[in-house]
Amino acid sequence: MARPFKPKQNKKPQTDAQRPQDKPGFAARKVAADILGNVAHKHRPLDGELELQSGHSGFRALEPKDRALVRAILGAALRHRGEISEILTRLLDRDIPEKTGRVLDILHVAIAQMIYLDIPDRAAVSLAVDHASADSRSRVYKGLVNGVLRRLGREREMMTEDLDGEVLNTPEWLFTRWRETYGEETARKIAAAHQHEAALDISVKSDPKEWAERLEGVLLAGKTIRLSRKGAVDGLAGFEEGAWWVQDLAASLPARLLGDVSGQTVADLCAAPGGKTAQLAASGGKVTAVDISKGRLKRLSQNMDRLGLSVETVVADLRKYDPPEPFDAILLDAPCSATGTIRRHPDVPWLKRERDIETLAEIQKELLERVAGWLKPGGQMVYCTCSMERDEGEAQIEAFLKAHPDFRLVPVAGEEIGGLNACISPEGYVRTLPFHSVDPNSELTGLDGFFAARLQRS
Repeated sequence: MARPFKPKQNKKPQTDAQRPQDKPGFAARKVAADILGNVAHKHRPLDGELELQSGHSGFRALEPKDRALVRAILGAALRHRGEISEILTRLLDRDIPEKTGRVLDILHVAIAQMIYLDIPDRAAVSLAVDHASADSRSRVYKGLVNGVLRRLGREREMMTEDLDGEVLNTPEWLFTRWRETYGEETARKIAAAHQHEAALDISVKSDPKEWAERLEGVLLAGKTIRLSRKGAVDGLAGFEEGAWWVQDLAASLPARLLGDVSGQTVADLCAAPGGKTAQLAASGGKVTAVDISKGRLKRLSQNMDRLGLSVETVVADLRKYDPPEPFDAILLDAPCSATGTIRRHPDVPWLKRERDIETLAEIQKELLERVAGWLKPGGQMVYCTCSMERDEGEAQIEAFLKAHPDFRLVPVAGEEIGGLNACISPEGYVRTLPFHSVDPNSELTGLDGFFAARLQRS
C-alpha cells in the first residue's frame, strides 16, 4: 500500500488582497467541485443539484454563463470519471489522506477542464490552486494540487496514453453485466456512446415535417425532431404556444405501441414527467396520469396546461391505488435503474449499485402483477423501463407471461416505430441501445436505452 502523503503546513495566513474568491471564474469552479462532491460522495442526483428553484445555492447564484460552464465541467468530470481517476493514479505516488474527498474533487474538476474541455491549462491550474488555498480542508494540499496539475500539463501525452475509456468510465459491476448480456463488442459500443452528450429531441402535437423545417431539425422515425442547436428550450419557436415537448426518441416509442387510442380510457402509470402522457392525450386518449410524487405530478399538470391538453391526474402509490373502473389500455413506465439514460444523466453510473437493480426488479414485478387486473379483456398493456438491464426488461415479461396465461405477447413490427428495425428483438420486444442508428439516410446515431413489451389480455 502506498505511503500516505504528508502535506506541508501553510504558515502564512492569507490577506484580503490575496482573496481568490474575487477572481473571475473562481466561483464557477468552486461550485463545480462542491456539486461533484455531493454527487460522488453523498450520492445526490445531479439534476437536483442543478435545479434553479431548489438546487445548490451557489449554482443558483451564478450568472447564466457561469452556470453553463459548471454544467460543462460536471458533464466532462462525470463522463470521464474513470479516466480522470486513472490519470491521478499515474500522477500520484502516495495516497492523499484527506478524508472528505475535497482535494480529489478539486483535482477532478481541473483535469476535466485540461483534458476534455477547451480551457487553457493555466486557468484550470491557477483556479484549482486558488480553490485549495481558500478551502480550510484542503489548504495544506495546495502545493500538491499545483505540482500534480503542472506535471500533467508537461506530461499530458504520457499520462493519458492507452486509457481504455470504455471500461474505465463504467463501474466494473455494470460493464460486467453488459458484457454478459450483450457481449464484449456491444458492451463497448454502449460505453463509448455514454462519453458523448445526448442530442435534444422533441415530440410535436401535429405537423412534424413543418416543425422540423421551422426549427431546423431532422425528422426521425416519422414523429420525433432532433435539434442540432443548443440553447434555452423555452426560447425556441413553438414552446410558449405548446406545439411540442422535449422527449428522447426512444422514450416516445412505448406510447406508439398502443396504436390508435382515440376515445379510449388510458392509464399512464408512473407518469411524470409526462412525455408519454402528452403523446396519449394528443392522440385523443382519455388519460389518467398516476404518479407517487405530488411535486412531479404538479409539473406534469403544468406541462399539460402549456400544451393545451386535458388529463386527469392522481397522486397515488400504485400498490395501494384502486381505479374506479378498468381501462381500455395501460402504459406502465416502471421505476428502474435508469441505466439507459446515462448519455443525458452522467451521474447515474456513480449513484447506482448492483443491489439497486435487484430491489427495483422486485418492485417492477409487484407493479405488473397489480395493474394487470386493471385492464379490460381484449385491452393492451405496454410495460417499459429506461434500463438496459435484462432483469428489468425481458426477464420481467417472461416471468409475467408464465404466471398469467390470460395474457399474450403482441410482437412489435418495424413500421410501428418508424422503421427502427434494429431496435426490435427476435421475440418482438423493443430494445433500444445508445449507439443505435436513428436515421437510415445518415450517420446520425444515439438514443436512450429502453425496453418495451406489448401485452394483450385475452
